Amino acid sequence: MEWLSGLLSWTLKRVLWLSGLSEWGAAWQPWILEEKALEVYDLIRTFRDPEKLNTSEELEVVTESCVEVQKIHEEDYLVIIRFTPTVPHCSLATLIGLCLRVKLHWCLPFKHKLDIYISEGTHSTEEDINKQINDKE
Repeated sequence: MEWLSGLLSWTLKRVLWLSGLSEWGAAWQPWILEEKALEVYDLIRTFRDPEKLNTSEELEVVTESCVEVQKIHEEDYLVIIRFTPTVPHCSLATLIGLCLRVKLHWCLPFKHKLDIYISEGTHSTEEDINKQINDKE
């Protein structure tokens, strides 16, 4: 009987840990979010600039620090990306943002909501482009 009680206690601790409700599980939450952010970054870093032969990583359009993942619910995540166009008047900034959106929509293996923005102060029409990229229609 004591063996069964110990097994039940261990199982309960394991369930709480996996769900993030215990202190030990809570310590793993930032690590899980960092792993998801790296997963997102790996998907977008190889995206090629439409006007150049280089990848977005080589041109520093995206960096590891420009990807942020936040937990919304149990299995839902908010993915925030801030990319930097190569020049302040880049005519393809909207296209780049939309391509990132479509690629992540089809390739991310977890449920997510995407917010994609141009880094603040890096484009002459950043507000308009941010609205276009995140428009739901």
